[in-house]
Amino acid sequence: MGVTPKIAPSMLSSDFANLASEAHRMINYGADWLHMDIMDGHFVPNLTMGAPIIESLRKHTEAYLDCHLMVTNPLDYVEPLGKAGASGFTFHIETSKDNWKELIQNIKSHGMRPGVSIKPGTSVEEVYPLVEAENPVEMVLVMTVEPGFGGQKFMPEMMDKVRILRKKYPSLDIEVDGGLGPSTIDVAASAGANCIVAGSSVFGAPEPAHVISLLRSSVEKSL
Repeated sequence: MGVTPKIAPSMLSSDFANLASEAHRMINYGADWLHMDIMDGHFVPNLTMGAPIIESLRKHTEAYLDCHLMVTNPLDYVEPLGKAGASGFTFHIETSKDNWKELIQNIKSHGMRPGVSIKPGTSVEEVYPLVEAENPVEMVLVMTVEPGFGGQKFMPEMMDKVRILRKKYPSLDIEVDGGLGPSTIDVAASAGANCIVAGSSVFGAPEPAHVISLLRSSVEKSL
């Protein structure tokens, strides 16, 4: 099927004063991707990072930079992030219902891999047209907390969305983000998620490498 585990530590939980060394540390511990939360203070209350930080980090790592855009106008970010060296560009369907075709095309033309995300209150059916389009997204991110802040409690009821997506699209990359860690990974992996974003559970662990390995083995068993 081609679906493989991808463990993506959320750099929002890292030490921002040492971003390059934190990135190296995560990759050395076995991470596949580095998850970059880009928030605009408008679509979500928090304000985090933008293209300059992606550009700075890109100079220090060849890792896949998995950018999650929690912003009101994702189209405005495509060119700057493409130039900065982002690898993946995941936008929210809630802000892009009218222009997602243009958005996907732009993301791909700037050398990035397009993904779409849904908030907990958004129906999973909203993303079907984007997965089935002639020029489709390549990943769906199911938020398992309300976007905007790290350290929230995992919402197990979101796993129904993951199950539906996995059954409908067996070879799709399905990402989950929010409250993922050793106590919640099995339910997410068994529902069909293969891309796992984990922040405080990795960065706050005495042995981050052990947590990354545990997340991976749970996904591998379920796949």
